[in-house]
Amino acid sequence: MASAQEISDFLCQIEKRAFRQTAYAVRDDHAALDIVQDAMLKLADKYANKPIAEYPMLFQRILQNTTRDFWRRQKVRNLWTSLFSSFGSQDDEEFDLLETIDVEGPETDPAEQLQRSQTMKLIEKALEKLPARQREAFVLRYWEELDVAETAAAMGCSEGSVKTHCSRAVGALSLSLGQAGLGVQKLQKRGVKP
Repeated sequence: MASAQEISDFLCQIEKRAFRQTAYAVRDDHAALDIVQDAMLKLADKYANKPIAEYPMLFQRILQNTTRDFWRRQKVRNLWTSLFSSFGSQDDEEFDLLETIDVEGPETDPAEQLQRSQTMKLIEKALEKLPARQREAFVLRYWEELDVAETAAAMGCSEGSVKTHCSRAVGALSLSLGQAGLGVQKLQKRGVKP
């Protein structure tokens, strides 16, 4: 059984990465923050009696389910919005693209920080173009560093599907970033882990 301090430490440790992962999935920072907070509350409320070693996988599963719930609600909300739109005009406001990730690093050189920030923008744009399942598999495998089995469990699919999604995502990202003039060597030189 995890103590309150262990739960708090775990949640502090994963909050930024969970937010980034969710922001990529839903493309709305405010909704992503709500989803991550809901997932954290569910973990602390319903799984406090579990050992701390089980928390990473439990949290990923809760986060994925909470994200899917968000999309289900959006689908219903969009249905009702489209049905009622004939009664009056509504301003269609498009959501903003993801803001730049705060790139943390020990360097203080503004030129390097700008270069890394611009590189992250290019990577984000390339990630946004991926289909949802490919983006989800890529983020879990390569950014969250889950293995294939853990990713399959978090996504609710087979390990073969995870490998297929990751392979296609890497191919599409490689092509997209290559066209933008960023190869693996340039990414590593700029301090970005591919």
